[in-house]
Amino acid sequence: MTHTITLIPGDGIGPEVTEAVLRIVKVAGVSIEWQPFEAGVLALERHGTPLPPQLLDSIRQNRVALKGPVTTPIGEGFTSVNVGLRKALELFANVRPVWTIKGVPSRYSDIDLVIIRENTEDLYSGLEHEVVPGVVESLKIISEAASRRIGEFAFAYARQHRRRRITAVHKANIMKLGDGLFLRSIRAVAREHTDIAYDERIVDAACMHLVMNPNQFDMLVLPNLYGDIVSDLCAGLVGGLGVVPGANIGVESAVFEAVHGSAPDIAGKNLANPTALLLSAVMMLRHIGETAAADRIRGALERVLAAGDVRTRDLGGSAATTEFTAAVCQAVEKGE
Repeated sequence: MTHTITLIPGDGIGPEVTEAVLRIVKVAGVSIEWQPFEAGVLALERHGTPLPPQLLDSIRQNRVALKGPVTTPIGEGFTSVNVGLRKALELFANVRPVWTIKGVPSRYSDIDLVIIRENTEDLYSGLEHEVVPGVVESLKIISEAASRRIGEFAFAYARQHRRRRITAVHKANIMKLGDGLFLRSIRAVAREHTDIAYDERIVDAACMHLVMNPNQFDMLVLPNLYGDIVSDLCAGLVGGLGVVPGANIGVESAVFEAVHGSAPDIAGKNLANPTALLLSAVMMLRHIGETAAADRIRGALERVLAAGDVRTRDLGGSAATTEFTAAVCQAVEKGE
């Protein structure tokens, strides 16, 4: 079977890590017809918009996309392409699994967490304005519908992936209306799924306990902003953003992406680590039913990293992107 999938190579190191991942997926024997599109600054320069309608139409038609990193200007310029994709396609659930990979330097061992983040509202709604010169108001939007939807997604994910417990993270002690509504909505869902353990943590306490003893957590479900921050914190527990995957999932479409930045300082130098995008592609392959290929790729990647002979510079090695890619391809071909 040949799958048709939308491809967003991105900018900076995006095209390099994307090329590496496409090569590995091909070696694994998955037949994919890729439909490439530009986004971000490249699309703005060539099409007048950072998120061309043709790109959105392609994802809607194909229902699946793989996305490399795209630069987001800080404090000026166009809004985040990631946020734009999530809003336009109603990709309401951000899923970030983090786990310890043997051979990847990290502070902890045996970490196995999943962070489920509501993706469409909260402060990321982008509703802000200048009240008077020097005073800006940003609106935090929390709805029962979106909160309940992410709760139902989290419990369904837990059951499907045999997770044992979900922790809702909030700041309802201070934001009693907004975060209070989020928390009440998750509690209502939890009461319908009593086979899965459920508890709650205030966000600042949750961050402290994640740093002190992350093994006490299994799954976290959070509003948008807290989810963004805490998911990066959790990536730091296992080696950083370069070794964790990400997915944005909606009812109709799903976009799988590397969660790190575009690293323009090393772009074009054959230094980038493709692991995060490769693991995102592994999630994508499972999503489209190519489970055997996904298992082969993940196993090959973990064997290469565990061996330690071929590592990119961010992991303490000296291997180029192409050298690391070749090692993973060889491991895929060899199998167990």
